[in-house]
Amino acid sequence: MHRAQMNSDSMSSLIINYRLTIAYDGTAYQGWQVQPNGCAIQEQIQKALQTALKKEITLIGSGRTDTGVHAKGQIAHFKYALENNDQELDLYRLLASLNGILPRDIRVKKIEKVPHHFHAQHSAISKVYHYHLWLDPVQDPSKRLYNWHVHKKIDRELLIKAAELFVGTHDFTSFANEAHRGSAAKDPVRTIMRLDVIEQEGGLRLEFEADGFLYKMVRNIVGMLIEVACCNCSLEDVPKAFSAKDRKIAPSAAPAQGLFLMEVKYKE
Repeated sequence: MHRAQMNSDSMSSLIINYRLTIAYDGTAYQGWQVQPNGCAIQEQIQKALQTALKKEITLIGSGRTDTGVHAKGQIAHFKYALENNDQELDLYRLLASLNGILPRDIRVKKIEKVPHHFHAQHSAISKVYHYHLWLDPVQDPSKRLYNWHVHKKIDRELLIKAAELFVGTHDFTSFANEAHRGSAAKDPVRTIMRLDVIEQEGGLRLEFEADGFLYKMVRNIVGMLIEVACCNCSLEDVPKAFSAKDRKIAPSAAPAQGLFLMEVKYKE
């Protein structure tokens, strides 16, 4: 048994785990996850890795982002097996190669060696998303692909009060698309540590940090916040939506282009 353990350890030491920090403009893509029909960011980076390394590579991300959603801090990892007299990867050269292969709207910001047990999705302890709202009457055209231009007049104080109702641990079934599939079906409870409302050029930035997010959860929450801030819903409708556990009760989702995955946090 001791010898088997040694052999196992020896074999695992030949497999190196690498973490990528990635930024992308999601406008032209069908989200992060590889799709049967449509171009995805994961697919683009995986193909670039395979071209640079001349090996089959499986890239695993921290989670999917939807069509049109952007990222400044997406995290992914891949395992690389050293064979025969292979040397460890030259990460400086690999970074340059990947960014030379990838389209200009996708960039790998950093590559680093991480412990073998690191997993981009399962090792995460929280994620940070920003949602950008343009509230001025005239939108800066250079920002049109990166925020939601809300044409209705909103009550900012009411928006802040509504945001406070989402902080804490809740069952987010009413704010998840496909609530009866995937992770939402297994456990729809999530904890939002903070939901800050920040003034910025042209409007507001909503900063979310949570231990995890269900499918379209951020966009659905933003949709509800705007309905409350426009006085189409009341503050009392937020706890009612939580209690209903029914996606049909909550308002429509905010558009994808205002959403950015900013950071994925890990214990180390």
